[in-house]
Amino acid sequence: MQVNGTTISLGRGVTAKPRSSGRAGISVLFGAVGLLLASNVVTGLALFYAPEINALLRDDNSVILTAYEQRITQLRLEVDRLHSRQYAQMGDMNLQMHDLVQQQEVLFEQHEYVRALTEMARELGISSGSAVSDTAATISPPAIAPTDDTAALAQSLVAMQEETRQALVSLSDAAHLSTNEILTGLQPIGIETDMGSPAVGGPFIPADIGGSSIIDEANAVAAALARYQTARQVLLTAPIQTPIAGAHTVTSNFGNRTDPFLKRAAFHAGMDFRAVTGTPVRAAANGIVTVAGTNGGYGKMVEIDHGNGLATRYAHLNQILVATGQTIEGGASVGLSGSTGRSTGPHLHFEVRRGGSAVDPAHFMAAGRNLARYL
Repeated sequence: MQVNGTTISLGRGVTAKPRSSGRAGISVLFGAVGLLLASNVVTGLALFYAPEINALLRDDNSVILTAYEQRITQLRLEVDRLHSRQYAQMGDMNLQMHDLVQQQEVLFEQHEYVRALTEMARELGISSGSAVSDTAATISPPAIAPTDDTAALAQSLVAMQEETRQALVSLSDAAHLSTNEILTGLQPIGIETDMGSPAVGGPFIPADIGGSSIIDEANAVAAALARYQTARQVLLTAPIQTPIAGAHTVTSNFGNRTDPFLKRAAFHAGMDFRAVTGTPVRAAANGIVTVAGTNGGYGKMVEIDHGNGLATRYAHLNQILVATGQTIEGGASVGLSGSTGRSTGPHLHFEVRRGGSAVDPAHFMAAGRNLARYL
């Protein structure tokens, strides 16, 4: 122990310390205790407010998550809408292509109909020397294959349809022209054909302003060809074809003349064609043989009934090549020329008779020359 600056020994190994050191230790002790209390307070507050903080954090996360999900939903809706629009456009294109392909198939069928009409016209003789254009006579459908280009396909179908219509116009014009020429050519020889329209009727229904279809136009052409065919059938029964084969010379016409035997005026009922013996004699038109034998001054004679009150006679034959009742076509041989009967030499006596009376064959021969292209 030290008193007044003197250290006082309290015993062995024991030394007395000053009081200031004790007070410092106490301060440290109180500081540690205070720190511990403060940390406990903070921990308590944290524990007290933890649910609200967590809730706040969860609320923030929910808002962000909800916004994210809404955005994803909007994007999905936008994608679906775009897909729907694309599918709709593809559907429209498919429908358009389907319609165009169907139109193509119909036009092919119509083309085939027109080709058949063209071939029919050619067989009837309309294409020769008529107004049928080369396009109509050789019409063939263009090669059109389905394609993704609907505009190009539609344009091709329009061109195909226009070609078909032009062909139909050519056929119709040619058929009407040919029919009218035949009827006009038969009028001078007194052959009239009733080519009027058939009896029709029915209630009035306004026409479709959309216009007629190609099939309607083709049917009209078919009717025109049928009318032409009727006129041509009449033509083929008209005795207008030259009755002698090859080059010929008329030695005596129809009418009054000097009789070669009696040397006085006489009526000549036909036309005489110079022909050496054995020259083929041809039927002037289609018909049925009513006489095939010897007939007085006619010598060996053939008579053909052509209908409509018309008949022809072929006289002075050297040989008869047909029999009574036989059906014969115009231009076919009925016999060989000669000089049998009342004749001064080899020739053909040709008569045209209407209702049993002789008429001038020259008018029929002239009609035959004018209508030769239809025979």
